[in-house]
Amino acid sequence: MTAPADEPELPGLPPEEDPAAVEARMAGLRVVEAMLFAAPMPLSEADLAARLPKGTPVRALLADLESLYAGRGVNLVRVAGLWMFRTAPDLGHLLREEAVEQRKLSRAALETLAIVAYHQPVTRAEIEEIRGVATAKGTLDVLLETGWVRMRGRRRTPGRPITWGTTEAFLVHFGLESVGDLPGLEELRGAGLLEGTIPPGFSVPVPRSADELSDDEDPLDAPDLLDYARNDGEEG
Repeated sequence: MTAPADEPELPGLPPEEDPAAVEARMAGLRVVEAMLFAAPMPLSEADLAARLPKGTPVRALLADLESLYAGRGVNLVRVAGLWMFRTAPDLGHLLREEAVEQRKLSRAALETLAIVAYHQPVTRAEIEEIRGVATAKGTLDVLLETGWVRMRGRRRTPGRPITWGTTEAFLVHFGLESVGDLPGLEELRGAGLLEGTIPPGFSVPVPRSADELSDDEDPLDAPDLLDYARNDGEEG
């Protein structure tokens, strides 16, 4: 008589746990896995909990799934406080030929995006000061269209210029939990993004929170957004 195949073991599951509890946990895992697989966007723990019985340990189920998918072709990852399945980093190059690139960002747009990410909250004038050149009309509009930057607020200085910051979509696209996970100076040098002799005193700033307004910012209101649209991207 052939012995039955072993059941897959859940990470961190005590061997003496009640069979009914094991069955309930397996059912919860299947629901969470199915929701994450089918969702077009990353999901929060609250999104998942809403579809599960009250009291289900969602965080523990996610930890189990994260362990189960570790080392596989698809990994469960947490980005911007949300959960999603993503191709394993070492296999990404195999899929690049299948990806459809809808638009390439110009060098000016990429530089502007990097400045916004590392220096937020930042104004257009501050972006121009850091780059050393005027920001071409439409550069920030292109980044707005990608969904990677947003108007945060207005600086409490004369003229009340608009401040810019990154979005949740920026974190998701680049696989970051927060802007604090952006690479630092040594990581950038190791990746070959900073070559040659670096000037004395050069440093890569530690980004501030992308969510909360700073002490020198006022929140935007609906008229601010309408004025920006009416002025064709010119700050009023």
